[in-house]
Amino acid sequence: MDVIGLGSCWEELSVGMKYRSVGRTISETDLMAFLGLTGMNEVIFTDDEFRAEHSVIKEKFCPGALAYTIAEGLLIPTMQGTGMAFLNMELNMEGPCFVGDTIYVEAEVLEVRESSKGGYGIVRTKNTVKKTDGSTVLTYTPLRMLKGRAKRDEVAKSILARP
Repeated sequence: MDVIGLGSCWEELSVGMKYRSVGRTISETDLMAFLGLTGMNEVIFTDDEFRAEHSVIKEKFCPGALAYTIAEGLLIPTMQGTGMAFLNMELNMEGPCFVGDTIYVEAEVLEVRESSKGGYGIVRTKNTVKKTDGSTVLTYTPLRMLKGRAKRDEVAKSILARP
């Protein structure tokens, strides 16, 4: 029996591969929960009157960190059970993300190689977070360690052994 829902192992990826996530609409509840959880209670995000008077952006917008973390959540299916470590990244903010925007991620594999630790690989992608109008919110290039096929098969066997 196969286990569905496990992510790709590093051997299944190749430079130039592209894929896209499903979309997710960012709600005001998402924004408020994120601000409360992180302590990012900057008035530009929490005080509508302050933002209207003192910001060049008048609409209710989100911290880039919120858009980034939602993007990471959208990519979880690609590394569920195979992701081992987040090693490095560069991140560039390209445009604002507002409450009510729906975002998705377009990913392109830039680098794939076996790690010095047997059974694992190193994968770098370029992830472009876009809104449904086609504009780009941010880009980032995570470097991750992923399990190989044999290690992923161990995860599947463990899941199948459960009652």
